[in-house]
Amino acid sequence: MAARRISGSRRRQQILDVATELFARQGFAGTTTRQIAQRAGVTEALVFRHFPRKQDLYWAVIDYKCQAGSPDLRRQLQQGGTERQALAGIAEEFFRRNFEDNTLGRLLLFSALEQHQLSHRFFRTHVAERYEILADYIRRGVREGRFRRVNPLLAARCFFGMVIYHFLIQELFGGKREQKFDSAEVSRVLAEIWHDGMRARNGRRFRESNQAKRRSSRCRRFTGRHSTDG
Repeated sequence: MAARRISGSRRRQQILDVATELFARQGFAGTTTRQIAQRAGVTEALVFRHFPRKQDLYWAVIDYKCQAGSPDLRRQLQQGGTERQALAGIAEEFFRRNFEDNTLGRLLLFSALEQHQLSHRFFRTHVAERYEILADYIRRGVREGRFRRVNPLLAARCFFGMVIYHFLIQELFGGKREQKFDSAEVSRVLAEIWHDGMRARNGRRFRESNQAKRRSSRCRRFTGRHSTDG
């Protein structure tokens, strides 16, 4: 029994591996279960024994790619260092995983373009929670006076949006052929841009501080001129 269970598990993984390659290259609509079975060296009936529907197989591929080595976002946000360092670390980890293997990105684009329900399921299962974790982090920052008052969920989407957009442009749309960037530098710059826009500033105090600086500068210039005249 143990040998058959192990064999069944390996066979399932073999089907998953083949399906991942074909779906990522040809899309959901362009790949048939017969092609998957032939490439895996099994019968189509065996594919359906493990995955009753083609949609079930496609979802299993997406779910597997999402969970394989996916980092804990809460832990990343709580690691030592500055906020910018934590955010840059999140971006850099995303780039590392996806530039090494862009399969998930291709699968998700095919899902969205082919308009089947798996793209919505992906958002509910794997994306919405990550947005909410970062949104909670932002809410806490707003309460503590570190971040300015914004819609936390939109601010979270903005950060992830910058990161995902860079990956799409470079890896899937061919940007890396024209412009090469170091992922660590990109991560640091994106974190700085986002964090600079999020930092809390007391508007009145900020204006008064700038006015005081300008008055002090004018006084120094005036004093300097009169000292020269004397």
